[in-house]
Amino acid sequence: MKGKNYKIVSLYSFFLFQENLILDLKNKLLEIENENDLSGLLIFASEGINGTICAEKNVIDIVINLINKYTNSNLNIKVNFSKNKVFKKLKIKIKKEIVTMGVPQINPSENNGTYVDSAAWNKLIKNQNTIVIDTRNHYEVSIGTFQNSINPNTRNFSEFPKWVDDNLNTHLEDKESTNIAMFCTGGIRCEKATSLLKKKGYKNIYHLKGGILQYLDDIPKEKNLFEGECYVFDTRVALDQELKKGSYSICHACGMPVSIQDQERKEYRKGIQCHFCIDQFSDDDRKRFEERQKQIDRLKVENQEICED
Repeated sequence: MKGKNYKIVSLYSFFLFQENLILDLKNKLLEIENENDLSGLLIFASEGINGTICAEKNVIDIVINLINKYTNSNLNIKVNFSKNKVFKKLKIKIKKEIVTMGVPQINPSENNGTYVDSAAWNKLIKNQNTIVIDTRNHYEVSIGTFQNSINPNTRNFSEFPKWVDDNLNTHLEDKESTNIAMFCTGGIRCEKATSLLKKKGYKNIYHLKGGILQYLDDIPKEKNLFEGECYVFDTRVALDQELKKGSYSICHACGMPVSIQDQERKEYRKGIQCHFCIDQFSDDDRKRFEERQKQIDRLKVENQEICED
């Protein structure tokens, strides 16, 4: 059985998205999914669109052409490829924000920081007058980040504004002249973060255009200042420096990324627990997790037998 070559496209765009158009686009995408092998996660809100889709190239082309008809701004697109599907199905969620910060009157489409492309990013973050902030969640930062960057240690992006209020000034020697450079996976969170900082009166605010994914695609390994792997929100878990599936897996009990070394720890039981969640669940929970893992393993064996026939 010849395998497919899946195209994976991450995208986002901030623009005024009317409710009737949101519902119309959602229905049309579900029609495409019904007739094609299309999977992914898309989030629609009045402020724009955000998400990742996975399909064969011809289906991706149809979807992108359709989405472009609904947006009045540029789609920030990152492309990757895989021999396997990285999502089980297509999910489309309609929310208040395409990336949840929880701060009213933030409008990245009208007011944000200065984009910095990958080539200029190295020079900016090496500047001693620059502080570098990783706007991602703590578990993403734990498996890879830029050298000397500040980790706000947030559990989710909605905690970032409080971190700014409580901690940012302690990192600034001079609020008027210090460069503030921010980055995230694909660019959306740091773009919204720059809008927040501008609203609060900060100056000299920059963000990495296209995020870590674009940077790894643009910068050769010998000049690469990103250390470790980049967490992604699909079944690949993390990508290495060459944007291929990395060494991490997901603990299906708590959802944390676990390394090969983590999986060798005595606390680790595949699909049941890891060292992060050893005290989080009851024995009844673990029995359920164990039964679920048995079903997953059984399905894998059955699918392997079908492929070999």
